[in-house]
Amino acid sequence: MKNHKLLLVSAVTAALSGCAASTQTAGVDAPQKNDVWYQQAQADIAKAKANKPIDKPAKNVILFVGDGMSVGTITAARIFEGQRQGLMGEEYKLAMESMPYVALSKTYNTDAQTPDSAGTASAMVTGVKTKQGVISVDDNVKRGFCTTVKGNEAKTAWEMAAEKGLSVGVVSTARITHATPATSYAHSADRDWESDASMPNIAKNQGCVDIAQQLIGFNNGQGMDVVFGGGRREFLPTTVVDPEGKKGKRKDGKNLVEQWQTMHPSGEYVYDKTGFDAIDPSADKIFGLFESSHMQYEADRRNEEPSLAEMTSKAIDVLAKNQQGYLLMVEAGRIDHAHHDGNAARALADTVAYDDAIKAALAKTDPQDTLIIVTADHAHTFISNGYSDRGNPILGLSKKNGKYNLDAYGKRYTTLSYGNGPGAVASAADRPNPSEDEVTKLDYRQQSLIKLDSETHSGEDVAIFARGPEAYLFQGAVEQNYIFHVMNEALGLAK
Repeated sequence: MKNHKLLLVSAVTAALSGCAASTQTAGVDAPQKNDVWYQQAQADIAKAKANKPIDKPAKNVILFVGDGMSVGTITAARIFEGQRQGLMGEEYKLAMESMPYVALSKTYNTDAQTPDSAGTASAMVTGVKTKQGVISVDDNVKRGFCTTVKGNEAKTAWEMAAEKGLSVGVVSTARITHATPATSYAHSADRDWESDASMPNIAKNQGCVDIAQQLIGFNNGQGMDVVFGGGRREFLPTTVVDPEGKKGKRKDGKNLVEQWQTMHPSGEYVYDKTGFDAIDPSADKIFGLFESSHMQYEADRRNEEPSLAEMTSKAIDVLAKNQQGYLLMVEAGRIDHAHHDGNAARALADTVAYDDAIKAALAKTDPQDTLIIVTADHAHTFISNGYSDRGNPILGLSKKNGKYNLDAYGKRYTTLSYGNGPGAVASAADRPNPSEDEVTKLDYRQQSLIKLDSETHSGEDVAIFARGPEAYLFQGAVEQNYIFHVMNEALGLAK
């Protein structure tokens, strides 16, 4: 009897399965099937099915870091660029959004719910999470205490790659000694120790070396193969005025630019767009410092400096000479700075410039041999709100059905705002009633809730997009240090 019941259950289950399979195969008529959105989604399904994981070693890896590029920043930049191209905006797709694999990165530091760039970038390049404010050292290091560094250095993927014979490079629109790019080559108890002038005497006396000097001495003096960014002042003594009329910061009298040129007589040092354009990609090594401090925002650049896309393309050309492969970091450092200033217009323009660099890299590389990872180190308190109409100018005032949305006090407000920052006022009565012309100016600071001199980071997850060998390993929500381990899986850097 028992066996009879089992057979009956099995028969019913099989029949139901067959029925379900038959129903699924046959489908039902969808009256909306000729709708453009329906057809687009069907095309996207076909594209996704055709995409197969590339499960093999990579020859090259490029890590793109959009400093402060929250998911909200990506959304707003998509609309911003779409509208600049004459579209409604929301339907536009950034180059990074075309990449087939996507995950979320959990950005907290070991001592902070809301992180900083030093700890987050260190996690990405070393494979271990660490504290705020420290550069490529583990959690045992105490910020600002030189003696805690020795024995707690976390070797970076860039150091490992150089030891393995790969070419290595770092590109940034920030000072090249700033937190994120510095993590690729330096180890420091404090992100602020960019030159000797920023270090306390006790740290210098205890043997700690500033970040700029560590760049010059990278890989036992062999150096990075390509360095492009700002931060010239950190490499020059106070007695030297650079070609653009700015004095150096170093107090030790060392001219690290001259030192680099002596160490690399077949290399090229450049400091402006003219020199950049004349670079010979066959040069042994390239060192470009295009500003005394940070490079210009994209909206202010006016072709006086190379763009991030131009620097990325040139870096790939130089690094690709090595048949063993290369590892490159590209940072859009000034997205973060514009957000700190509560200035959405510049933040979005720099995000689009970052996407242009990604587009250039995607076009110049083969997905079969180059892993490209696009992510951010942390997010910001940047939000879109107010039930705006489709196609409403993303930098403009919030409108519904063509009429301004008003707050409880009858005042207009922008679609974009910040949770905190310089755009706040003491009370609702003090809040201005802005005009469309005012809020769409480049220098406009979006309104914020809490008054701070500088807007802060936020603790939310950031996106990871990837293409190429082992890119499929980005799945779900991952710890930020996981990014190193995917690079390691692709390049076989560490045991």
